Amino acid sequence: MSRPPSRRALLTGASAMAAAATLGGCDRLGNAEWFRRTLKTGEDANLFVQRLLLTDRTLAPEYAETDISPWFKPNGTEDPPDKAYKVLAKAKFAKYHLEVDGLVEAPFKLSLAELRKLPARTQITRHDCVEGWSAIGKWTGVPLSDLLSRAKLKPGARYVVFHCADTMDQGNALEGGGDGEETDEAPAGNANPSMTKQSGSGESRKDSGGQQATDDNAASGGSPVRYYESIDLVDAFHPQTILAYDMNGQALPVSNGSPLRLRVERNLGYKQAKYVMRIEVVESFAHLGDGKGGYWEDQGYAWYAGI
Repeated sequence: MSRPPSRRALLTGASAMAAAATLGGCDRLGNAEWFRRTLKTGEDANLFVQRLLLTDRTLAPEYAETDISPWFKPNGTEDPPDKAYKVLAKAKFAKYHLEVDGLVEAPFKLSLAELRKLPARTQITRHDCVEGWSAIGKWTGVPLSDLLSRAKLKPGARYVVFHCADTMDQGNALEGGGDGEETDEAPAGNANPSMTKQSGSGESRKDSGGQQATDDNAASGGSPVRYYESIDLVDAFHPQTILAYDMNGQALPVSNGSPLRLRVERNLGYKQAKYVMRIEVVESFAHLGDGKGGYWEDQGYAWYAGI
């Protein structure tokens, strides 16, 4: 699979949905996961409406060089405490490799130098944080669609998950590394003191799984919870969705996500995953974290953050 569903297909699906309901075929429709989620949550209704109103290639606003903010405030982690990440950063990411796997026919790894040799896109866009601030930056990177096309998606592919280097929380040693059981207790400690403070619901945390960066907290007996995020194929194949390695004409600073960060410009800031180590294509993200599609989503944020 090399292309996301088209707007025409989405509109056709909406028409089919209405026809099915009219004809009394609601049982079959009710068994569709996306339809149940659309009825259940306002965020999915928002997603559904935006998918109908916007084309697959409708662009977020782009700005002039003179509009670039003099300082681009970092969001989330500013300096990952993870030992494996620090080793990579000290060597200026010479040994870094981005992994692309999951529901693909041709998984691969690319070094940062190899990524820089691929066709690139540069865009000047505004970053809107859920906390109320905005900043405009110039980003250069590899279109995600090019990487996914290279990997050749399998028919069951629906979402793209970004596994990151920064550990957000450390699991409780008494929990055996995190077995997914619900708990009212707080996690055993914040393993990421360099994270910009954000609000969340404090739900149970679990390992986001499968990251490239090794765990240097294993001695404490807990299972580390690393940042992860996910988007669907419509956003993944959008022309402004890139994996950026440069910001404002220079190599991406550590505080802003070096060596690679996601830019999905029609979404709020917490969807812009930093320190990306691995891209996993999946049919469902139920097996990751608390099954809600991202670290902050597991804390109560909406999965769809379209703007």
